[in-house]
Amino acid sequence: MSLGLLSLSIGSSQLSAGDTAGHTLAQPREALLAGAQRGVAYSGFRDGQHPDRGDGAVYPTDAQILEDLKILTEIEGFELIRLYDSKQNSEDVLRLIKAHNIPLKVMLGIWLDSELSNHEGCAWITEPVPQEELDSNAAGNRQEVESGIRLANEYPDIVVAVNVGNESLVTWNDHLVTLDSMITYLTKVKSSIQQPVTTADNYKVFADYGDRLAEHLDFLAVHTYPQWEGKSIDEALPFTIENLMEIREALPEKPMLIAEAGWASTASEFGPRASETLQMRHYRELFDFGQRNNISIFWFEAFDESWKGNPDNPLGAEKHWGLYFIDRSPKQVLQDRSN
Repeated sequence: MSLGLLSLSIGSSQLSAGDTAGHTLAQPREALLAGAQRGVAYSGFRDGQHPDRGDGAVYPTDAQILEDLKILTEIEGFELIRLYDSKQNSEDVLRLIKAHNIPLKVMLGIWLDSELSNHEGCAWITEPVPQEELDSNAAGNRQEVESGIRLANEYPDIVVAVNVGNESLVTWNDHLVTLDSMITYLTKVKSSIQQPVTTADNYKVFADYGDRLAEHLDFLAVHTYPQWEGKSIDEALPFTIENLMEIREALPEKPMLIAEAGWASTASEFGPRASETLQMRHYRELFDFGQRNNISIFWFEAFDESWKGNPDNPLGAEKHWGLYFIDRSPKQVLQDRSN
C-alpha cells in the first residue's frame, strides 16, 4: 500500500484549527487519499431509477453514467468519487472509468444490510425484523464482501480504498451489524486486497468504539452532519471540527478523512436552514478547512436523487443533498466556477 496511510502518525507540534489538548487535526500530505483532497459521493440514480428495494433495480445507463463522470471531472475537477456498494451500478462505473480513461480514483463501498433487528433503536422500524430475514441479509453480506474483493482486485489502478459498511454501527440506523461481525468482514477484506480498508460511520462510532475498531482500519472514514444535528450555518464548521477533535482525542495516531459531509439545499425537516446559499457557504468553508489541514473530503453528494427518503415527501432532505439537481443543472454552489 503506497498511500502513506498505514504508519502515519500525527505530530502534536503541527498547529491547526481545532487544536486542543495537545492534539491537532492537521495531517501530512501523505494522509490525503490518492493525493486528492476534493471528493464527492456518487451513485447517479435519476428519476424512475433506484437500487434494488425488493423488486429489482433500475440502473443508470452507460451513457448517463458517462455524462455524470464527465461533469464531475471535466467541469468540476473532482479526482475522487465514493461508491457505496459493490453491485452492478458500481461495477458499471468502474468499467466505464477504465474503458474511457477517465481521471478518477474510487473509494469502493461494500454495503452491509442489517444483521440485527434494531426496532428499539431505529425510529422507522416499528416491528422486530424476522430472524430469517436477518439470516438472509447476513448471507447476502458475505456475497457482497466477495464482490467487493473481486472488484478491488480487478481494478487496482482505480480503486484506491475499500469501505466496508456504511453507518453499519451507529445505533439509530436500520442496517445494524454487530461490532464482531464488522471486524470479521474487515479482516476478510484486508487479507484479500492490497488497498487500504476502512468503514464509514458517524463520528461517535469512532470515538466510542475506537479501542476495538481502529486496529482493524487503515484510516478513519468519518460522517459529520451539522444540519441534521440542528446546527445553524454559523455553527456548522465549528461543530464539524468538534466532531473530528472528539475522534482525534480518542485515536491520536490514526489518519482520517471525511467520508460524508453536506448541506441539503431543500428540506422540509430543516426549514430555512436549507438553501442553496447556505449549501454554498458550507461547501466553501469545509473544503477550505480540508485543504488547510490535508484532510480528504467526500461531499455528499454529486446529484440529487429522487428515490431516496419518503416517496410521499418530495421536499424531504434525503432527495436534495446534491451539488446538481437531478436534471444535471448546477446549483448555486457550482454556478460560480471559482469554487
